[in-house]
Amino acid sequence: MKILILGAGQVGGTLAESLAKESFDITLVDQNSERLQELGSRLDIQTIEGSASHPDVLRKAGADDADMLIAVTSSDEINMVACQVCYSVFRTPMKIARIRSSAYLSKEGFFHKNHMPIDRLINPEQVVTDQIHELLSHPGALDVLDFADGKAQLVAMRAYHDGPLVGHALSLLRKHMPKVDTRVAAIFRRGQSIMPEGSTIIEADDEVFFIAAREHISAVMGELRKAEQPYRRVMIVGGGNIGARLAASIENEYAVKLVEYSKPRADKLAEQLDKAVVIHGDATDRDLLLEENIEQCDAFCALTNDDEVNIMSSLMAKRLGVRQVITLITKPAYVDLVQGGEIDVAISPQQATISTVLSYVRRADVARVHSLRRGAAEAMEAIAHGDAKSSKVVGRKISEIKLPVGVTIGALVRGENVLIAHDDVIVASDDHVILFMVDKSQIRAVERLFQVGLTFF
Repeated sequence: MKILILGAGQVGGTLAESLAKESFDITLVDQNSERLQELGSRLDIQTIEGSASHPDVLRKAGADDADMLIAVTSSDEINMVACQVCYSVFRTPMKIARIRSSAYLSKEGFFHKNHMPIDRLINPEQVVTDQIHELLSHPGALDVLDFADGKAQLVAMRAYHDGPLVGHALSLLRKHMPKVDTRVAAIFRRGQSIMPEGSTIIEADDEVFFIAAREHISAVMGELRKAEQPYRRVMIVGGGNIGARLAASIENEYAVKLVEYSKPRADKLAEQLDKAVVIHGDATDRDLLLEENIEQCDAFCALTNDDEVNIMSSLMAKRLGVRQVITLITKPAYVDLVQGGEIDVAISPQQATISTVLSYVRRADVARVHSLRRGAAEAMEAIAHGDAKSSKVVGRKISEIKLPVGVTIGALVRGENVLIAHDDVIVASDDHVILFMVDKSQIRAVERLFQVGLTFF
């Protein structure tokens, strides 16, 4: 598949790197020659210097035979014009654009081929906002991922020494919770993946990924660590797109304080928000945090556009007594340094964007993809089609499906029902199958597994 990426910033560069590793034919366009040279020297991609919306630049980049356009420059307008040009001039089949301004997103029907021909919209800020909202709803979770319109969820947690299941085999889960069905999809121990079996013993500090119906998530979390009280007080640092969105979405559920460094921006947010308290100040100022009773906060969300400010304010908040610290980090190298230490959860907007795009480049019928552990692992929701003759999965028990190494099936969603993937469960056509891959090199094998044979047609 030939993919044209416009914009070589943090999002575009990370996206190019991720897709290049999967052997896609990638061409990256940007006006920054130094950035293009840096990416081109270490990635197997083509680079074109120039304005991303100019037809001659797009033609030079190969838009006339590209299968997909991904426009992720810092300008909504350039992204939109590029999609229009690729539709009108080059007839590019799939056009994806990052659009961040609510002024565009609030116009229903605006992004239609008769108006602005964009096939898929990417809004990383909204994805990150939703992700943080889910984390606040599940105290102690490292990640909460929705599948099948939220009917099933994949949750990552760190097992602590006082958890009921720590030191015991996974097979005890069903004995502890006879009315709750769940499956552990993967375990990461000291950075290494472990394929879970019934005899696998949970150890303290294990990062455990489990899947269950949405209504059972809290019960399973209670088995892995001591149940935590719901959050009540949340402090948000940074009143940009993400911070403002988050404050607006949670101010009716929690007591929210938002700290913003810019006085004009703080004044504007104070007018826009109904219940959240907006504070003008520097979140790295220890005295300010103490004055705002930081020790009484349950969760601290550092969401400025400066990684260093986010990290420093988060470390300070944690040491001053905050229960959960969630930190926005744009530089991939920083994520590995801070995740799992005093910072509980590090969130990357680039990974949110990659997850959105991956569902469109997969060769099987894929409803949703989540890129995990900085792109090393992946969770996929694939839709099974065909019959027992034409499909390698339909009509077969889970135990009969020849899964690639490092791949597990966690659950099936059939209509409104969530079926945990025990060995005797049989896959039916149109089931949404939720898979976990600890090794992304197996993605092609998984795609082939879900492709329907010609006999079905």
